[in-house]
Amino acid sequence: MRPIFVAVAAFLSVAACTSPPAVVDPVETRTSITFSQLLEKPKATGDHRIAYGADPFQFSELRLPRGQGRHPVIVLIHDGCWRADLPGTELMDYMAADLRDRGYAVWNLEYRRIVHPGGAYPDTFRDIAAGLDQLRTLAPQHGLDLRRVVVCGHFAGGHLALWAAARDRLQMSSPLRVANPLPVRGIVSLAGIADLAAYRATGPDACGGPSTIDGLVSVQGTGGRDVFADTSPPALVPLGDRQIIVSGALDPIVPPRFGQAYASAAATAGDAATSVVLAGTGHFELMVQPRPSGHGSLRPMWGCCVR
Repeated sequence: MRPIFVAVAAFLSVAACTSPPAVVDPVETRTSITFSQLLEKPKATGDHRIAYGADPFQFSELRLPRGQGRHPVIVLIHDGCWRADLPGTELMDYMAADLRDRGYAVWNLEYRRIVHPGGAYPDTFRDIAAGLDQLRTLAPQHGLDLRRVVVCGHFAGGHLALWAAARDRLQMSSPLRVANPLPVRGIVSLAGIADLAAYRATGPDACGGPSTIDGLVSVQGTGGRDVFADTSPPALVPLGDRQIIVSGALDPIVPPRFGQAYASAAATAGDAATSVVLAGTGHFELMVQPRPSGHGSLRPMWGCCVR
């Protein structure tokens, strides 16, 4: 079995700089792991914990690579069903450390979630926006290259990563709209819930069923508002950015059909969007970035997007 990093890096080193197809053949990788096994893996916190707002959950952890110069940036957004009762940034610590060692600055973003005071619509989305835009303040001091920013998220974070890249597509009437959002070069969505409406209608109940998505988008008191118009990426395509939608063929939580359908719709709308299905892999190991020996010449997962 090939490690996930090698499989996806090999694909992106060729495809992300060209005009890839909407769907590619499955790539063989490792067997799936459980949520408990993921949490048991050794991990370390970031170099700097930096607040982007006054709330205790409005912070991010910054990891900086060795060396001088301006560093390309990868923004990580964790999963957890957008819910406050599940772990946060620690879920992305494994990936963050690996990417930092490969020469990227990594901004591992926390945000208010469902049940947190101020969580759900609109503030969960506003937190993602504010955390991303905070990079403008940090760039001079930490040598960040804001011309090369890629956003990656897993599961709920995969949804928020796609949404973050779509902010310039929001209508002026949306309370989520901000002036001059930080542009990004690409998005990598790992088992992301790209289409909120489709997942609510036919997705598994792993996140708590439709009520969780209803809580995220604040169905109550909408006054007839289309709750997905400014929250679900398919309503905002084309995003105008490169998008890699990664799914595990054995994923019971976000089956590949969701990522494949979104990538196809985004490509039809004119986006450079590609679905990658990793055969023999499930849901949680997509957050683990092993460092395989003998593959030092392979480009990192987001190398092409940030060039």
